[in-house]
Amino acid sequence: MSRAGLSCPGCGSSNVVEDDLYCQAQLVCVDCGSVVSEGVLANDPVGGSDVSYSQTTAVTKKPCTNLIKGLQRVKAICRILRVHQEIEDLSQTYYNQAYRHESFIKVSLQKKEVLAGCCVLVSCRLLNWPITMGTISYLLDADPMVVGVVYQEMVKILNIEAPTVNVTDIMEAHSQEYKISLLHVPEDLAEDSRDLTKRAVALVELAADTWIVTGRKPVPIMMAAIYLAWQSLKPNKHRLKCSLDKFCQIAKVNKHKPALKRITEIKEVLCKLGKEIPWVSEAVTPDNVVQQVEDILKHRYALLRRALRTHEDALLAECQASYEDSRKDETVEEREINAEKAQGPVDGIDNPCTVPELHGDTQESHDPAPNWGKRVLFAPPCVIHAKKRRVEQPELKDVTGDEEITDSEIDSYIRTPQEARDFALTQKILSESEKS
Repeated sequence: MSRAGLSCPGCGSSNVVEDDLYCQAQLVCVDCGSVVSEGVLANDPVGGSDVSYSQTTAVTKKPCTNLIKGLQRVKAICRILRVHQEIEDLSQTYYNQAYRHESFIKVSLQKKEVLAGCCVLVSCRLLNWPITMGTISYLLDADPMVVGVVYQEMVKILNIEAPTVNVTDIMEAHSQEYKISLLHVPEDLAEDSRDLTKRAVALVELAADTWIVTGRKPVPIMMAAIYLAWQSLKPNKHRLKCSLDKFCQIAKVNKHKPALKRITEIKEVLCKLGKEIPWVSEAVTPDNVVQQVEDILKHRYALLRRALRTHEDALLAECQASYEDSRKDETVEEREINAEKAQGPVDGIDNPCTVPELHGDTQESHDPAPNWGKRVLFAPPCVIHAKKRRVEQPELKDVTGDEEITDSEIDSYIRTPQEARDFALTQKILSESEKS
């Protein structure tokens, strides 16, 4: 059956009929046999466009499995930390960028897991949601050193200028981990998170003013501050008798061993300031200083100045006492000599009482420099507990046996009277033989 109005594009003939040979009706040219119109079974050989197989079957490229798992891990960390949607979106964006970078393509799965936490960490810092690197390490169950290395590498690759976070800025986020509200513990042990954070921040600021924070990991310091803040807000018998281990069990957090040392150091500082409170009559000790924490923190700047002044007065009194003791031990002749020296220069000679400049690198001074951290009231921990440096030993020369032995060295070798008699006899024999 011919179709009017259709012509063959090959030969121009208008003799086009339907061909029911296939399952679909095809229009073919009777003269040349070309397919004029069809459904989807054949291509038009003339006048049509060539379409490649890849284009006709192309689908949207899906991300790899590890990338999908990484994005899910980023999302899970954000949900655990309860950050807002903006931080979650920024974390996923950074993870997509870092994952496709050549530095993170051919790396271990552990490093890719750590990368997810680092993206969350830097996003939180950029959007003022402070968390610690220790918190991320704990969530990933990874070594903090590995997290730090990946974080630095990622920041450098993505060219991110992440702000530094102060320990006081992350106290609020850290204190949320302690389950000590009325919903979790009895009323005697419960504490409001806002009051706890405020008191803990004040303790951390005091620790920073007295060099305790310097060079220390933040998590143990924050744990020590929260523990002391919890005790000092309601210093009842239940809280005062509660140890750090028991407190961590109640709050459902993992204990950090360095926190015990930080508690001791903070209590020492509190005792030094508590002794300066005028209305406290009893002796302030580490056992009862928790009860004075509120007054100490309220007047801490005045107490700091007063404690420093008291310490300076004590040092001055000690120096004067030692000077007077040394004056009592002097003889009459020494006093006359010192009096002459104190009169000033004589005959153009400079005053011998003038203190010369001290040079620590002179050959005559072999004693190590005194630890100045012992003389001040507050000093960095690395100064108070300074490591002893190894004294460089002089190079030993090879002993050939031809070295001269002095008389003093010979006398030092003599131990017993018998050795002395033998040595005297040997010298007598040698002298007689030389005379003969």
